[in-house]
Amino acid sequence: MAMKRNGKSPASSESDESVMFFRDVSLGPHETRLRFRLIHFWEAQNPVKKTLIGLEMLLIDEQGTVIQGFIPPGRIKKYLPEMKRGSVYELINFYGSKNKPMYRVADLIATVSFAWNSELSVLHDIPIPFDEDRFRMHSYEDFEANCDIKGDLYDILGHMKLVDGQALTERPTIDEAKLATTRHIMVHVQSHEGPVMKLYLWDQAATDFCKKFKSYENTPTVLLVTAVNTKRLGGNLALSSMSPTRVFMDYDVQPTIDYFAWLSSNPEIAKQVSAEVVTKRETMTISDIFSYMTLESAKDAFFECTATIDDVVHGSAWYYIACTGCHSKATKGANSLICTNPRCVKDTTAGVAQYRAKISVYDSSEQGFFVLLGDAGFQLTGRHASELVSSYFEANKDKGPDHEVPVPEALISIVGQTHKFCVKVTDHNFSGNTRAITVTKILPPETPSPTKGSVDNAIAATSMEAVQTGSEVCGTSKSRGDSADEESKRTFDSVDPEKVKRARCEK
Repeated sequence: MAMKRNGKSPASSESDESVMFFRDVSLGPHETRLRFRLIHFWEAQNPVKKTLIGLEMLLIDEQGTVIQGFIPPGRIKKYLPEMKRGSVYELINFYGSKNKPMYRVADLIATVSFAWNSELSVLHDIPIPFDEDRFRMHSYEDFEANCDIKGDLYDILGHMKLVDGQALTERPTIDEAKLATTRHIMVHVQSHEGPVMKLYLWDQAATDFCKKFKSYENTPTVLLVTAVNTKRLGGNLALSSMSPTRVFMDYDVQPTIDYFAWLSSNPEIAKQVSAEVVTKRETMTISDIFSYMTLESAKDAFFECTATIDDVVHGSAWYYIACTGCHSKATKGANSLICTNPRCVKDTTAGVAQYRAKISVYDSSEQGFFVLLGDAGFQLTGRHASELVSSYFEANKDKGPDHEVPVPEALISIVGQTHKFCVKVTDHNFSGNTRAITVTKILPPETPSPTKGSVDNAIAATSMEAVQTGSEVCGTSKSRGDSADEESKRTFDSVDPEKVKRARCEK
């Protein structure tokens, strides 16, 4: 029905002729009122400048129509104290702005934006029923069709296969300390009998998943995650949580209850594990990795990449002096070396040389730079950095303690070799300070094609061995822990990092 010029729509009831339905909201100012339930709200931030854009909302009216809402940053303090998820409100005066084309969470072309004269009030006595929520579930084919276009954020409903690489045959253990550091959880989820998909839950969504998962007495199996973005990583479809994402499980909402009932009547489906999908590592080309680093939702992640070493970068230090305890960078104090890691228990340290060599690499898609840290350098050269540094000064006793050790032959000899690298991209890469990618491990060559005997042995392997994920393979080596990556962040801020000299402690 056509809108009146003053923005009013036909009445929703005889007693209130000025209430507008969401489907009638057009672009421009409206001097009328809306009634709705507040489903959800979240902060929208500029991913580059890390500044607040405003408060976004998901609203549903009495007809069950969902629309997106928006409050500009300067007006958030005025309305936020009254906002509570699930409550019903009346809004008088608003502006119909155009719904954003990227990362949409509602179908309507308009967004309800709070204006300078908007008045928001809570409705306690509600004679008209409002739906609690409304979801936009889509199939695997829909996710495929919308992959990489940054369009609508759809909801995924399915049953969990793995939680951080752990099967649900025994209740998975979520390491909250690890979650605080990595800020993400990876879940393999399958919708009915479709393909198994990798779902990455970041930050608040990962925290909500952890709390909800642990709150269930029995191991939950059904998962509903809203507003996920689809991206192709290494040729595989991946789903990633976004700012508006919410997490539901077995008995939380009606769709999960219905799906749980279906799954309970088909127990054989819940027991199936597609080893081909589950065990497939996240293999990326250098170009894929650079593309991932530009994503708004990108977070710290491990990938496998096959590349050829083109050169070892000269003119920058290929090692640093590390704490003997935690391997973080050690600096010269008044009388001894001091560890720069505030969490390290060592007040002073003797210091030991560790690899931090920058190499130029390429594959069929792109050329880039990798940084070899700790054991990754040893795996390529067969010699420890401390051994190479000591050998140099033993052969050049006339050199002063501040002399820079040139790139050794052991590193130069790796030029031309092709290896499978396990690499980690971090917040340092996303901030634009450097495109150099940290190498945490050199992966062994592919095993030869299996014989009949080896196939028979593989069949006898346990199911847990069959569902191990690439994240276990790509973890930072135990001898280095996370300190290698932290060191990379502190000391590789630019293409040409600060030169590291030979440490000398005064007695």
